[in-house]
Amino acid sequence: MASAEQQLTAFFRQLTAEDQLTLLRFAEFLAGRSSPGVVAVSREPVVVPEPEVIERPAGESVVAALKRLSKTYPMLDKTEMLSATSDLVAANIMQGTDAVEVVDQLEDIFRGLYEKLKSGGHE
Repeated sequence: MASAEQQLTAFFRQLTAEDQLTLLRFAEFLAGRSSPGVVAVSREPVVVPEPEVIERPAGESVVAALKRLSKTYPMLDKTEMLSATSDLVAANIMQGTDAVEVVDQLEDIFRGLYEKLKSGGHE
């Protein structure tokens, strides 16, 4: 059986960049809790992959845009943007908000969250 450290390393390698950072922060928290004098754990910078450029087709529906943006930004935690995106989708469906405007706003949300992730500000 692999040692706990080997298991942890194997799990770490399977995680997304964002989840790796979360795991490091949790380990840092636990280390500080058991040894109050522990200084922040040194960590290698987490590399955030570049988004996959997928052209926006003319006349794209809001649902199709969500699928495209999810493929464009697979590194993002979709639960983090669920509230904002679901409100926009509902406005489009229920109130007839212009699809082009909604897709523009969705692109802004995804791009903003990507920039936040890339800058390390996802707390």
